[in-house]
Amino acid sequence: MDVGKWLARQRKPEVWAALADGQRERLEAVGVTPLAPTPAPVEQAALTEPSTAPVSAFERGVAALAQYKARTGSVTVPRAHVEALPDGTEVRLGVFLSNSKSRRTKLTADKLRTLAGLGLEWAATEGAA
Repeated sequence: MDVGKWLARQRKPEVWAALADGQRERLEAVGVTPLAPTPAPVEQAALTEPSTAPVSAFERGVAALAQYKARTGSVTVPRAHVEALPDGTEVRLGVFLSNSKSRRTKLTADKLRTLAGLGLEWAATEGAA
C-alpha cells in the first residue's frame, strides 16, 4: 500500500466529507487536514471571451491590498508577491503597489483617498496633478 497516495486521497474534500466523524478526528489528531476545495473548472469559452465584469485593474489591486492587509496587518508587500482573490483572480500586488506609487501624481483624488484609507502614507501626502 502506498501511504502517500492513501493520505492524498483522504485529504480530498469529497473523500474527507464522506469519512465518519471518528475517522476525521483521528486524522486531525495526527495533523492531517482536508485540502481546500478546488475552484470549479473554467469553461474554455470563458477563457477566450473578454471579461465583461466592470472591475478595473485598480479595483482588483485595492481588493488584493485590503485582503493582504486583513491577513497580515501590514501594507508592506514584497515586490514579487502575488495575491489570489476569492474569485481566483491573481493580482501581482507588489507590482501594483510599485506602479501606483510611481504614478501617484497621475492618480485621481478618489484613488489616492482609497489607497490612503488602506494605510499607504505616500498616497495621503501627495495630491493628484
